[in-house]
Amino acid sequence: MENKKIIKLFKLAAELMELHDENPFKVRSYVNGAAALELVEEPLALKSQAELEGITGVGKSIAARVIEIEETGSFTELDQLLSVTPPGVVEMLRIKGIGPKKVRTLWKELGAETVEELLDACEQDKVSKLKGFGAKTQENIRQALLFTQQNRGKLLYAEAESAAQALLEQVQQAIPGAEVALAGDVRRCLEIVEKLELVIGTDNPTEAEAALNKLDELQQDELVSGPKVWRGKHSLSGLATEIRFANPANFQNELFIRSASPEHLAQVFAANKNMLTVARESSHSSEEDIYASAGMAYIAPELREGTNELQLAMENKLPTLLELSDLKGILHNHSTYSDGAHTLEQMATYCRDMGYQYLGISDHSKTAAYAGGLREGDVLRQQKEIDQLNQKLAPFKIFKGIESDILGDGSLDYEEDILKTFDFIVASIHSNLNMDEQKATARLITAIENPYTTMLGHPTGRLLLRREGYPINHKMVIDACSANNVIIEINSNPWRLDIDWRWVYYALEKGVMLSINPDAHHTSGYDDMRYGVLVGRKGGLTKEMTFNAKSVEEVEAYFKARKEKIK
Repeated sequence: MENKKIIKLFKLAAELMELHDENPFKVRSYVNGAAALELVEEPLALKSQAELEGITGVGKSIAARVIEIEETGSFTELDQLLSVTPPGVVEMLRIKGIGPKKVRTLWKELGAETVEELLDACEQDKVSKLKGFGAKTQENIRQALLFTQQNRGKLLYAEAESAAQALLEQVQQAIPGAEVALAGDVRRCLEIVEKLELVIGTDNPTEAEAALNKLDELQQDELVSGPKVWRGKHSLSGLATEIRFANPANFQNELFIRSASPEHLAQVFAANKNMLTVARESSHSSEEDIYASAGMAYIAPELREGTNELQLAMENKLPTLLELSDLKGILHNHSTYSDGAHTLEQMATYCRDMGYQYLGISDHSKTAAYAGGLREGDVLRQQKEIDQLNQKLAPFKIFKGIESDILGDGSLDYEEDILKTFDFIVASIHSNLNMDEQKATARLITAIENPYTTMLGHPTGRLLLRREGYPINHKMVIDACSANNVIIEINSNPWRLDIDWRWVYYALEKGVMLSINPDAHHTSGYDDMRYGVLVGRKGGLTKEMTFNAKSVEEVEAYFKARKEKIK
């Protein structure tokens, strides 16, 4: 089991203990144990009891539970807590803005045991009457529940991708010799996946269907299945699943059709022809052959969204899409100076050992006290350590940055004497998220116009499947970045992927550079860079327009030139 899944179980146990009003010291032991495990880079599953006990902050009991998780997938205390907690109440713990104590109040005083019952209580104005809640909290809960309902049965790409890959391998083993491929949302790298789709090339769909039904992870819905399609559910991920059977001669045709959006397939490009017509006309040996027969260049699955890709393909003007290997450095990262799990040196050496040329450290600024934001003295202390590490780690370089909170009026939260000490500044909103579009847009633009703002961080503040971002006028924000030479990040955290790929093309059109940033709070966060690359690719991002595809010398020169322009 992956480290993050083990840690997640300990955090859940701590929440459930608090929910049931257990001894605070016992709750704290689980919280501290989870925090200690987060600092471990090696797989916990490979460690013995003694090795686990040797980890700072991990005692005998936590170590024993890690072993139990590896053996059974859970541990006794957690199972006992879950057995006495309604599943709906466990689900309530995921509601943003309310902790276990408030959930306990909703459960015990309102008798709400499902999210549906809680939503009904909000609609009847019962929640606002509870002590410590009020009308505003009630409305926030209601909106969060409605958002959750809309997103049931969906997964983040990062989660769906691993589930899809595992299913692909199982199907390949179940039907040896058949050609099997992933299609649909996963192949197009959509940020939210609603359905797993596969295509199987087979002369005997009846046998293939029988083989699928022997897989424990698949549950068929016979009412909606048919001779050429298996429909049902993937039990491990909870996603709806659709598996198409195609004659081997038409495998590539079917794969293409199931790997493009309806808009891509339906868009007329010549003499009333569309790509669906082309794909149905005759058997093709490859997807490249399908596009060639339409008189256009091959279009990567990520781009098949029905925007302007067909016209670009006909004119042979498709961009050469960014690759992960094009990236030279990692910007927007956190260390133990704020709320990161690893020290500055650990973050830097890990980044260097991954083959990158530079690290941009950008811990939280002083307003983010909840995240250990850096006071002015902390900033100077960190910058002194950076100077020492740059001598030690050369030619690898650490750039001095900060993730500066954008205050309510759009200003950054340091005075100029501190702002000018940084090589670069990522400006982000973390507080007062309940803004209308006009206020949110004006707040961002004010920050963008600040001469010290180098980069705009996660522009909408969204958390996919958890909360909607604040509404902004993307065009106005991007136009302001263009006018003020401000880079926009693609935050690669799978929960964010913000700026949305649908606005990448407009940013490129306006000459705005983008930076693939992991917002890493742990060395493992660097692995999220690939998700940011996928988002960029969907928007047509190239190496030339990606800021951190620049070399360390180019980035250093850019930061220096930009600072020199500030009067």
